[in-house]
Amino acid sequence: MADCSSNPVTEKAPPEERDTADLPTDSSDNVGTAGEGEVASEQNIYGYIKEDLFTSEIFKVEIRNLPKFVGFNDLKKFLAKHGLNPHKIKLFGKQTFAFVTFKNEEERDKAMKMVHGMHWKGQVLSVRLAKPKADPIQRKRKNEEGEGLGGQPPSKRAEGDEKEEPLSVQIANAVTPLWNVPYEEQLRTKEQDAVAVLQRLAKEIASTNKAMVPLLFDVKGKHNRMCCPLEAIHPSPSQTEYRNKCEFLISVGADGEDKTVGFRLGKYKGGSCDVVGPQEACHVSTQAKKVVHDFQKFIRSTPYTVYSPETYEGHWKQLTVRTTRTKQAMAVVFFNPQKLDETELDALKSSMKKYFSEGEGKDSGITSLYFVKEGQRKSPNMEDLPCELVAGDCCIHEELLGLKFRISPHSFFQINTAGAEVLYSTVGEWAQLDQDSTVLDVCCGTGTIGISLAKRVKKVIGIELCQEAVEDARVNAKLNGLSNVEFHCGKAEVLFPSILNAHVSPNLTAIVDPPRAGLHSKVILAIRRAENLKRLIYVACNAKAAMNNFIDLCRAPSNRVHGTPFQPVRATAVDMFPQTAHFEMVLLFERVEYNSQRQTNDPEESICSS
Repeated sequence: MADCSSNPVTEKAPPEERDTADLPTDSSDNVGTAGEGEVASEQNIYGYIKEDLFTSEIFKVEIRNLPKFVGFNDLKKFLAKHGLNPHKIKLFGKQTFAFVTFKNEEERDKAMKMVHGMHWKGQVLSVRLAKPKADPIQRKRKNEEGEGLGGQPPSKRAEGDEKEEPLSVQIANAVTPLWNVPYEEQLRTKEQDAVAVLQRLAKEIASTNKAMVPLLFDVKGKHNRMCCPLEAIHPSPSQTEYRNKCEFLISVGADGEDKTVGFRLGKYKGGSCDVVGPQEACHVSTQAKKVVHDFQKFIRSTPYTVYSPETYEGHWKQLTVRTTRTKQAMAVVFFNPQKLDETELDALKSSMKKYFSEGEGKDSGITSLYFVKEGQRKSPNMEDLPCELVAGDCCIHEELLGLKFRISPHSFFQINTAGAEVLYSTVGEWAQLDQDSTVLDVCCGTGTIGISLAKRVKKVIGIELCQEAVEDARVNAKLNGLSNVEFHCGKAEVLFPSILNAHVSPNLTAIVDPPRAGLHSKVILAIRRAENLKRLIYVACNAKAAMNNFIDLCRAPSNRVHGTPFQPVRATAVDMFPQTAHFEMVLLFERVEYNSQRQTNDPEESICSS
């Protein structure tokens, strides 16, 4: 599962993980004779590379001489085929060369040895080490000081330019870019985006499965060149204050106030660390704003400074706030201890506990307070950091569709609770379940979808990577008195095939709600092989990113893809993220029955005429 709204904090890489930010420099950039001042500047713009902080920039290679028209997914699959697992891939130069980063030196060196000299689509690949990118803020400062290209001073705002917009408008544009667009217009735009996805999928299916062309020809003629009918978009029950989880950065405020908790005005790659408080953000709940207000007051009373992603100095980094309709609130504080000893940290946690339990912060509504030491992190995943409970309960609880759910700090839960009820009700309606049905809930998170369907079916089997979420899911099943639900922890591509083999129910339905990038290709291949699986509901938070999954579900059988293909038969969009361009898309796939398709004498003619 994935949170796909436009909260800039959730989309950011960690401050020390800079390799999502800017166009990478070529390994030959900035090479040559430099004066003393230039050397110092070089050290500044590359100063973020430290051994005690994770950044894949130090494990970056450049792959040249790629075949023409190779895309991101093509290169990713090519590397995966040879047992390579890149951290990030970026294509350039009309996609004839790419920068690829890895999570460690061993994987980087393995890639260099394997790929260099390899033949791919008539091209001989070459690989070399690549130079890290310059720190965006340091580079911006260097340019502003007149040390930029040609030594020219920075350009100044021309006279007569419009006055800069108020901070409230700037932050609204950053986190809720559609805030000033009428909601009906937002829905129409999202529905048009869904139409475009289905029209593209129709073309892709026609080119990868000629046997389905006659069926597609009929469907496209009836449904505006789409591969299946698209039902009207489901609006969000709430258009404002709908987020139940927000991640706030702690930095210097854009108004000059120190120790400000809020959203970053821009991204680090744009050279900005300034933040603006969430008080004017229409998608943040009043309850969360109260927590932020009281927490900001607390940190301003402490002697500890905000953490700087430029210098790696300072302490306060981030505040994550989760709220529920039952008026519970969880606050997770991320703090860099630097050289503070345990006695000082214990004193800080003790004062924090007292402030929110007995002091001025008591009315903030925090029922669960966690403290996270984010120091010498070797992994890019926030979930790898242990959370220490400082005050209150270990979890918060939410009610959804008349059911109760426990939520832990790292567990996934849809960020729009009322919208999730609309989404899950739609899934339940489309699944056509009965008491003989078995449901496979893939990427199940805290078990919300499977548990919401459990009383209507024989069995629910959930698969989830996050151990904390699986523990919550098991507790949630007990909270709701369910005994026909089981959850498995691990990678879906590893667990799914064995679970499918162990459950050969004739009435088997899979529901998948994967992260933004979609399902691993091994899961798709396992789904295709499981002929007893006739129906699949795919919930996509980014349908464009999941397009390869859709295509592989429908493509013709081959040496790689075994089993009868699926066909899309129904689709809709659910607006989970008002005031942003994001939405969830639901597609129902069913196994193709070739003998029911209208046959033509010339399938190629159908492709052309469609």
